[in-house]
Amino acid sequence: MAHFAEIDSNNVVLRVIVVANKDTADANGNEVESIGVAFCQRLLGGNWVQTSYHGNIRKNYAGIGYTYDAAIDAFVPPQPYPSWVLNTNTAQWEAPVPYPTDGKDYTWDEATQSWVEAAAPGA
Repeated sequence: MAHFAEIDSNNVVLRVIVVANKDTADANGNEVESIGVAFCQRLLGGNWVQTSYHGNIRKNYAGIGYTYDAAIDAFVPPQPYPSWVLNTNTAQWEAPVPYPTDGKDYTWDEATQSWVEAAAPGA
């Protein structure tokens, strides 16, 4: 099975569908993205880009609200906080301060741009 993401005019993912292998295969049975895209367009219209459930292509599996960034050929999740910066190698957002490695749970505080220890459950 192959997965394809429909993107709008701003490259934002609208939906992700599963397409049968036979609908993406060339005469030799090889999966070809352009064949899958053409199938999706015939069936549903719109603009389509292949995505990979395991992140094997385009770095991340597309999700509704993600953006397809053609410059890095990746699906990028929504930016979680204004201060976070996109790592173009992983297509993931990174905090300006690394997550603590002391084994405790933390949440991001955008106002102070720091990690704040999460309260223990029931506290």
